[in-house]
Amino acid sequence: MTNSATQRPAEMAKAYEAQQVEQRLYEWWEQSGFFQPNGDPAKKPFTLSMPPPNVTGELHMGHAMFVTIEDVIVRWHRMLGEPTLWLPGTDHAGIATQSQVEKLLRSEGTSRQQVGRDEFLRRTWEWKAKYGGEITRQLRRLGASCDWSSERFTLDPGLSRSVRAAFKRLYDDGLIYRGTYLVNWSPNLQTAVSDLEVEHEERQGNLWYVRYPLAATNGDQPAGLGVWGSGAWAKGVPEWITVATTRPETILGDTAIAVNPEDERYAQLIGRMAIVPALGRCIPIVADSYVDASFGTGAVKVTPAHDPNDYAIGQRHRLPMINIMNRDATLNEQAGPYAGQDRFDARKNLVADLEKEGLLVKTVPHTMSVGISQRGREVIEPLLSEQWFVRAQPLAERALAAVREGRTKIVPERFEKVYFHWLENIQDWCISRQLWWGHRIPVWYTPDGAMIVPGPDEPEPQGDGVYQDPDVLDTWFSSGLWPFSTLGWPDATDDLARFYPTDVMETGYDILFFWVARMMMLGCYLTDKPPFHTIYLHGLVRDKQGRKMSKSFGNVVNPLEVMDQQGTDALRFTLATSGTPGQDLNLNPDRIESARNFANKLWNITRFVLSKLEGFTPALSEDGQPAAPRAATLADRWILSRYNRLVGDVDRTMRAYNFGEAGRQIQEFLWSEFADWYVEIAKVQLEGDTARQQTTRALLYTVLEGALRLLHPFMPFVTEEAWQYLTAAQLSVADRQPSIMIAPYPTPDETTLDVAAERDITLLQELIVSVRNVRNEYKVEPARWVAATIAAGSRAAMLDEQRAFLVRLARVANDQLVITESLPTKPAQAAALVVGGDVEVFLPLAGLIDLSAERARLTKDLEQAESDVERRMARIGNAGFVDKAPANVVQRERDGLAAAQATAAKLRERLDQLDAQ
Repeated sequence: MTNSATQRPAEMAKAYEAQQVEQRLYEWWEQSGFFQPNGDPAKKPFTLSMPPPNVTGELHMGHAMFVTIEDVIVRWHRMLGEPTLWLPGTDHAGIATQSQVEKLLRSEGTSRQQVGRDEFLRRTWEWKAKYGGEITRQLRRLGASCDWSSERFTLDPGLSRSVRAAFKRLYDDGLIYRGTYLVNWSPNLQTAVSDLEVEHEERQGNLWYVRYPLAATNGDQPAGLGVWGSGAWAKGVPEWITVATTRPETILGDTAIAVNPEDERYAQLIGRMAIVPALGRCIPIVADSYVDASFGTGAVKVTPAHDPNDYAIGQRHRLPMINIMNRDATLNEQAGPYAGQDRFDARKNLVADLEKEGLLVKTVPHTMSVGISQRGREVIEPLLSEQWFVRAQPLAERALAAVREGRTKIVPERFEKVYFHWLENIQDWCISRQLWWGHRIPVWYTPDGAMIVPGPDEPEPQGDGVYQDPDVLDTWFSSGLWPFSTLGWPDATDDLARFYPTDVMETGYDILFFWVARMMMLGCYLTDKPPFHTIYLHGLVRDKQGRKMSKSFGNVVNPLEVMDQQGTDALRFTLATSGTPGQDLNLNPDRIESARNFANKLWNITRFVLSKLEGFTPALSEDGQPAAPRAATLADRWILSRYNRLVGDVDRTMRAYNFGEAGRQIQEFLWSEFADWYVEIAKVQLEGDTARQQTTRALLYTVLEGALRLLHPFMPFVTEEAWQYLTAAQLSVADRQPSIMIAPYPTPDETTLDVAAERDITLLQELIVSVRNVRNEYKVEPARWVAATIAAGSRAAMLDEQRAFLVRLARVANDQLVITESLPTKPAQAAALVVGGDVEVFLPLAGLIDLSAERARLTKDLEQAESDVERRMARIGNAGFVDKAPANVVQRERDGLAAAQATAAKLRERLDQLDAQ
């Protein structure tokens, strides 16, 4: 007996308690080795690499989404019998982790600079050992069935070796170089950061209009420039050009003014020189089509060292690049009188001086998008800096070809255009970061300025004056190697040969460019293979109103709290089935509660079926699975057909990566077909003879057991627990798999498909539901039996065979149920229904209600409805109301009138039925 079995209560509890099940089952799964790739060795392995969460991370809904979808995929393939490897790991998260440790050091009254690099790294590893496992514990809580015995960390020795090998190969091939370019600079962190680590916020700023003196036509400074700050610096200058800027402090780094070549206002100034305020530096006025003549004054200052668009202009016009800023965002000696000042203090002081000198024309409020450091939370500074770069275009060409040639498929397909656009317009990739935590750049410098780049198997250079580059590699560089470095690349390992390329990369569409595209570029280049067969993209998890979850909105949903309150299966099922590939998901708490109710429904169905199986032993097929019993009744044939049709549909939707639709179909079958109909019909059949009882038991067991296996990838905990109770009571240990997660996923038996049975049961269902609706409409007491006459044409005999179900499920009195092919005359004073196109049903009203009391009630309701119609018509007929009231109010009144008229019409119809003779 398994550990799970010995710890499980002997009898099913009356209610499913997720908190008493989930941890026990997960520990048993992991300890039993079920997560390891132990499937049929003759089958092609299935591999999925988990996007490594930050080692500093805490579980959020984005994690919950990708882990749920990946676990659905992995559990499904494992049940298909494929050796399935879901390879987990964590990212060292250079900036995030270093920030945590620096914060810790500050609380101790010291800093990383004071303790030194070696001690800082020792403390960081210590921090990682203490806190780094939290995110993986939380992933386990979600039910992630990844092979934890293969867990990786991006700074592990093996992955570090891969990084060294990749850097060496790219460097030797001329694809890595060192150069000075514009980067996103985080002054608080004092490092370059990637585009992904920059968040953009709409902020209210200003547009300052500033006059620049024009030099003489011969390029000389105008006579009479005085002392800056005196109030008379440009007194008497005859000519000016006015520009508008949102960052006046960068005036000090201007090297040109640009105008649009088609702008006639400035045509005569192109080629002239202007004077930079405060500094007196002469700069040219150039023509560039980038300039928007309608924005500001139509003339823009150009600061190539501090703005990406200005940098491009500077490149086109070969302008000098003047960096005015230190790494801590204070101004350097190039800023003249403002050197040493913080950038925002310098802005304030320069604006004041511009106004004093009469150069500030006006200040206009201006809303703009501002780049904010994701980690440092300060305004990002575009900064000219010496960094290491990867030449991206040659790598991008291979990644583009892999998708265009069909070797890698993107799901949904519409994201191919986004992928192509980004890679076709890619810029060189800055891969260096001014941090200490991470993969240190494997480059050494000699005293004579030479660079040495050893391979992973070569010794590190030694000698007097030889030192290693102090920077580390961008975290995305090592993450870009993830799909193959985790399998032992560059060495020819058995794992690499067996599990690479990986089958699926599943992630959010928001990091398609930043990570997935880079994995494709590096994988195609370094391994000569695309790293994935399929890239599956999910959307963002938003709140109920469709807003992005954020602390500022106060709408963040904590998945751990949801799992505590509703159970893990409820959260997983909601995330897996509430959307479609690539679409954002609006997380509605009501859907999570509904999913919890579904888990409870499943539990109760299993309890019922189990209670009817005493003494029953299922027949097994050659593969050890329940053999399909011979259907004895119409209902038996129907449920067997519907089940196998579901199995086939689920297989098709899963293979099309439409997991949400597959999950919804399984839920609909279990709840609306098996539980609501076959279980109720089975209660009648179990009152029949012994043979019928046995067949009904066999179908209850077979269909429920198979449906539990179908549902398992979506709701692993409740299905495992229910399946254990269901199978353990009927089968010996030798005759069943120890866990549902390694039991075969159901395959359809198309010989059981029965269109006629499905058609006939559909008619029976429509008939029963219609009778129930009439009972509800007339408020008939639930215990009351009613009479019915059914004219069913050629289907009368079939319905008569199902009489027992009509009697039980519609509460029609057997001795007052008439089923015939046709009627010479229609019954008077009866509720008349038509179902299935041509089957007529008549329910005598005398048997449903007190006719006099019902007539009085309907008459009163009609008077109220007609009064409502009259009131609304008068209001809509009032021209003053229609002309003056808001359009939505008028429309609401019209909608109310239509509803009141429909109600009155229905009440008149009901009264006519009562009065019919």
